[in-house]
Amino acid sequence: MLKIEHLHKKLGNFELKDINLQIAQGEYFIILGPTGTGKSIVLETLAGVYKPNEGSIYFNEVDLCKEYPENRQIGFVYQDYVLFPHLSVKDNIIFGLKQKKLPKNEIIQKLNEVVSMFKIAHLINRRPLTLSGGEQQRVAIARALITSPKILLMDEPLSSLDPQTKEEFIYMLKNIHQSRKNTVIHVTHDFNEAIYLADRIAVMNEGTIVQVGTPQEIFKKPNSTFVAKFIGMKSIFNNTMEFVK
Repeated sequence: MLKIEHLHKKLGNFELKDINLQIAQGEYFIILGPTGTGKSIVLETLAGVYKPNEGSIYFNEVDLCKEYPENRQIGFVYQDYVLFPHLSVKDNIIFGLKQKKLPKNEIIQKLNEVVSMFKIAHLINRRPLTLSGGEQQRVAIARALITSPKILLMDEPLSSLDPQTKEEFIYMLKNIHQSRKNTVIHVTHDFNEAIYLADRIAVMNEGTIVQVGTPQEIFKKPNSTFVAKFIGMKSIFNNTMEFVK
């Protein structure tokens, strides 16, 4: 289990304030909220990009705040892919394994697994700049998963994709999660992603968590005016008021 307790992080004029979450092993957890509310900072703090000003982060009783980022067993997929333009797709994917100095036969085995999973065998000798957005994202997720992370962090992974490609990716992510059972924390502002993928959702606003629940709880029983308006419940509230009259 991942436990985030009383987490505070101040960056300039912005601050994460008293973030508390418990995320179960193998859960697909989505952080949902408008742009600029601190969703990405939560991920980057988990990954070790930032050190909390206050609070703690534990994964299976290990204090992640005391671990170097490379020892946290966390994979990170960024919104803009962050692929190395001078390396082939193959070398991008296996970069982390080579850094760990794994045996060559093990690297090849793991490469073949993710290449098959993402159906990108025809791309492995190409450079990232020759790929479409959807192809680059497949490579980025393959690179994150090949190291077998305990936690996979994804920051708006589908935001740059066209609607058809996004729909294909949503199904793909669902199937991969069901087969691999990684703990996934996925940041988005897209309601369709949240409804289809999430076991549970945390809604954020201005650096705080304002509601946590299943998709049904969030979208059918918002606990505040902000959550209701954010998910588009205004007309439902108006109709309810008219009915009461």
